[in-house]
Amino acid sequence: MGTLARTETTRRYTENKSTTAHSGQPDPQPTAEPPCDHPNPDGDAKTGSDGDLTDLLGELRVLLPGAQTLTAFLVILPFNSGFAGIREEEKVVYLATFLCSVASLVLFTAPAAQHRLQRPLRDRERFKTTATRLMVAGLVPLSAAIVLATHLVLSEVLGDDRFALAAAAMVAVLIGIIWWLVPLRGRGAGAG
Repeated sequence: MGTLARTETTRRYTENKSTTAHSGQPDPQPTAEPPCDHPNPDGDAKTGSDGDLTDLLGELRVLLPGAQTLTAFLVILPFNSGFAGIREEEKVVYLATFLCSVASLVLFTAPAAQHRLQRPLRDRERFKTTATRLMVAGLVPLSAAIVLATHLVLSEVLGDDRFALAAAAMVAVLIGIIWWLVPLRGRGAGAG
């Protein structure tokens, strides 16, 4: 953000803080955040723990529905009449997929449970670090669950294990590159 734009944003924030546009009365809750001239060490526009926790919450809002949907699908699968007819190898893949999906769900929801039980937070930085580690740890079983689910579905639908394995391998490579390699390389480049 350029200096002129920051100055304009600061002016608007100050006006919003002092009076409302309609009544001329002091506004008890400003509608805009004050501008940030100094990004935090992670390179985000917000500073402090609240900005980092807000980012974490937004990221979990993306990951949780996927993990929940996959887990829900896997929970009901054995209760379908056709499940008994799948091959033993597919049952092994199913069990691995289910366990990975449940593990990711537990890891993704752990920060919310811990936050609620630790309120009020006495050490926000420690909580933020722990929550970040839990979320990254949850990505590992979720990655595996998505790859295994791809294999399970294609194997059952097409009846061809070779194609199912090839498709699952392509999904694994895609996840490995987009979820892991690109961000880690970007992180390494930012540190240098």
